[in-house]
Amino acid sequence: MAEFLLKRDEFAAGQGLPAGVAHSASASRQWVSEELTQSADLVAERGRAEGEAWLGRLWWRTACVVWAAVVLLLLAQALTAIGAGWTSARTAGLLAAVVVAGALTAASWFHRARGGALAPLIGEDNRLSTSRVVAGAWVLFLAYAVLVLVGRLAAASSHDERDAVISGLELARGAGVVTVLAVVCGIGVLVRRVVGVRVLGQRLQKVRADRPRAADVLTDDSGRGAFSDIQYVVISAVAVLFAAVRLARRPDQLPDLPWGLAVVVLVSAGTYLAGKYAEGGRPVILSVVRAREAGDLDGPIRTGDDVEIRGAGFVPPGAGGADRLSRMVVRIGAVNVRVPLVPVTGGFRNPTDAVLTVPVPVDVEPGRVEVQVVTAAGVETNAYAIDVTE
Repeated sequence: MAEFLLKRDEFAAGQGLPAGVAHSASASRQWVSEELTQSADLVAERGRAEGEAWLGRLWWRTACVVWAAVVLLLLAQALTAIGAGWTSARTAGLLAAVVVAGALTAASWFHRARGGALAPLIGEDNRLSTSRVVAGAWVLFLAYAVLVLVGRLAAASSHDERDAVISGLELARGAGVVTVLAVVCGIGVLVRRVVGVRVLGQRLQKVRADRPRAADVLTDDSGRGAFSDIQYVVISAVAVLFAAVRLARRPDQLPDLPWGLAVVVLVSAGTYLAGKYAEGGRPVILSVVRAREAGDLDGPIRTGDDVEIRGAGFVPPGAGGADRLSRMVVRIGAVNVRVPLVPVTGGFRNPTDAVLTVPVPVDVEPGRVEVQVVTAAGVETNAYAIDVTE
């Protein structure tokens, strides 16, 4: 990657050009674009291979984190038992943690090629899904809570104690937490459907990431912090923490999440879902004009001229790398034109999200032709008609 960045900056400074193309601006631009495209493809292929290898190692790290959490729980229970004494509730909590950790470890092994226990939380775009992470946290916590009650029931020595544990599973005791579980799980399924339908309908652009990252749950595809995701994760984390404290205080019943806090979580979930409906949009061409260099005369668009395509949404979120930018195509009439990469120090001047510059090939027939942009995500813009003269 460092070699590619160095080469890009050298080309941006006008260095490294062969003498055969240095005299022609269009020829040098085409040569630089081809060189950068080939180098970017190699870097991207290496990145994908490293991402797959990283996923293959993730299952072991996940298992270590899970069992480290069990050890921390054991230490916390041992410290809090000083003076108060060890109880059957502590034993039930520890055994429940061991069962959950064992199940997660087994799942990690069977899905070791896809990220271990995190495999169900990774979306089709190879990023961690915020909705799945939140839903998974609630499912995992409630499974642990039920296992604690199972342990308490097994350790109960009297009918009254067993009846008390069974009554703790009644819906009236855990209506709030059950409602939250139903909503967050439903949103986890619904968001997948919403995103899939919008992608197929070309109303949302998605590109695949090299590997999932922890920051994915708080950011959009381009890596910028997303308000809807952040508030959903933060509020859900606070609610889970509150429920965990309630379970620790009253291990003989489901955590009774207050309706006030449950409604806050539901509002947060609704905000997240609304954000998913609102994000994205189809790329659009607003205008196409002849690109004019300093000193050029004004005139119509002719074959061989550069045209500047102005619009919005040409670069999908997460597609700012050179390998993705090089996949952009402009269709002028029946001719497909690759968008040339024009480097500048620290990035690329062409293409950008709002402006593309491409040459009009000599194969384009004079007359009225339509221009369309095909983005790296495979989404086509609207057709914009221009007149090409001889």
